[in-house]
Amino acid sequence: MNRKEFRDLASPTEAREAIDSLSIEGGVERVPLENACGRVLVARLDAELDVPGFDRASLDGYALNARDTFGADEADPAELDVVGVVHAGEEPEVVLESGQAAEISTGAVMPDGADAMVPVERTDVGGDVNGGTDENGESGEDHESNGTVLVRTSVAPGDNVMFAGADVAAGERALGPGTHITPRDIGLLSALGVDEVPVRRKPRVGIVSTGDELVRPGGELESARGEIYDVNSYTIAAGVEDAGGEAVLYPHAGDEQDEMEQILREAAAECDLVLSSGSTSASAVDVIYRVIEEQGELLLHGVSVKPGKPMLVGRLDSSAYVGLPGYPVSAMMVFRTFVAPAIRRAAGLSEPESTTVTGRMARDERYGEGRLRLMPVGLVTDSDDGGAGDGDTLVYPVDKGSGATTSLAEADGVVEVGPETDYLERGEPVDVQLFSPDVRPPTLLGVGEDDPTLNRVLDRLDNPRYLSVGSRPGLRRLREEIPDVAVVAGPIGREHGLEATELGRWERDWGLIVRAGNPDEIDGLDDLVDRDLQFVNRTADSGLRTSLERALADLAEERGADQHDLTTEINGFDIGLRAHESPARRVIAGTADAALGLRDTAERLSLEYVPVGTQTMRVLVNPDREDKASVRELESVLAEGVVGDVGL
Repeated sequence: MNRKEFRDLASPTEAREAIDSLSIEGGVERVPLENACGRVLVARLDAELDVPGFDRASLDGYALNARDTFGADEADPAELDVVGVVHAGEEPEVVLESGQAAEISTGAVMPDGADAMVPVERTDVGGDVNGGTDENGESGEDHESNGTVLVRTSVAPGDNVMFAGADVAAGERALGPGTHITPRDIGLLSALGVDEVPVRRKPRVGIVSTGDELVRPGGELESARGEIYDVNSYTIAAGVEDAGGEAVLYPHAGDEQDEMEQILREAAAECDLVLSSGSTSASAVDVIYRVIEEQGELLLHGVSVKPGKPMLVGRLDSSAYVGLPGYPVSAMMVFRTFVAPAIRRAAGLSEPESTTVTGRMARDERYGEGRLRLMPVGLVTDSDDGGAGDGDTLVYPVDKGSGATTSLAEADGVVEVGPETDYLERGEPVDVQLFSPDVRPPTLLGVGEDDPTLNRVLDRLDNPRYLSVGSRPGLRRLREEIPDVAVVAGPIGREHGLEATELGRWERDWGLIVRAGNPDEIDGLDDLVDRDLQFVNRTADSGLRTSLERALADLAEERGADQHDLTTEINGFDIGLRAHESPARRVIAGTADAALGLRDTAERLSLEYVPVGTQTMRVLVNPDREDKASVRELESVLAEGVVGDVGL
């Protein structure tokens, strides 16, 4: 199959215009009132009755004729005969005449002859015309022609009465088209007796992830075949729902054109918009654009934006179509920037309140590709009030590449870098568009070595963020004054050029992790050098890797050999994995005989542990952040000396 090259890249403006030209409105539907909250009204609703539909008492007390109270006060109350009781939800059986009152409950219908009511707290029980007071001097429940009431205040006609239609009058405009129905509106509609409302139907959005390598979460992965979990389907579906659409997930499509066409056309027949992810690039195996060209209309292929260059826009049968890139970060950034606004418009929703934070770049950032860059960033403040810093918000890129799923999870928002900008200088002000108004930046930013004990420490803190980048990058970022703290493993030499305060430390055991029962009878590093064993290392940035290299240097000295010669004898020494559990899982999978790791990891995964040494974990604090409340909180947790069942 010939390789399909990208057409001329469209500008972001042209991409928005292409999507706007598509019709994805879902029409109109009537929904029961209990399902109407959050929906958008499509027609005006007028009140067809008065609310309330009768004159009602606003308080517990006595209904009466206001003129009978004129001149009444605490010293000279008006005394009225109590001739009845009116409860809420019943029709009054009394008609008041001059000098009479009726006991009345909140919300009850005002009886004929009454034009006001007085609260019970401004009255006293009077004498009993027929001896009707009880032994405590209080009137009984039946006041018909029994007793009197002393009114200690004067009232005017209408006092403490809600007249018919005072809330909503019949014929009045209740809610207009375009109203985003809230719980308050549900209350109004309930009062009007409305049981269903006409609303915009949510645009149905079909979601199709493409690629033979995809497996839905919960399924069994065959890593040997290069299978990965389908990240995009659920992530994009959540974005669709958040934007006001109805997400419909379809089975993922393989890379074969006929299968892809079948699933896409099924989605197009049932949905207003079809979103696919993957198979949009110019690769020979990415054929989805061919399906759109042959079975529909391709409006756009390729946008001058990073990430998200291989975006598609077109029509398939009667449905609109947008093809998102396959990498999760690219897919979500394109969806958020171009597709979500179109779904909100189709659903009749306004754009959410944009929350923009201005901060300073925490480090230099180079970029010179001539495309709009959507750069995920994290936020951290350099101090609390009164600290050594100035309280500014620092902005640091967290982009690990389009294929990394954690870039957005570790980010607070996006900085748009224009195509004309090729360099952002440290300290330069930038505007960050937060992912949502309720984004809460971390109270503490830590970077460095990953460690099981550290994870338990972080669990004790309020809203921390920790970037597991390794000891060496952690030291480098601390030197750049980005994080609050860095966690490093092993000794720290002066070669790092860093003066930092140590906040706390603990020891951890490290060595070789082997199969349960140690069937290969591995005793130490000598076996890795002398025997044909498959080994899995950690990355060069890891503190464990540094300790291993120092141990091998000692072994080389004992043997009178060159360290490099020893490492070349170890099968897999140069294969380094980033996280502390990843090498051990290669042992579980049977693709490695031994792995570099921690005693804690071996015990947790029910593997055997061959000790080699101990290592000191140090928490180093940015000198300008020592007075931050979150740093002090971390110091307090470390000072307790125990986290969970592990001593520090």
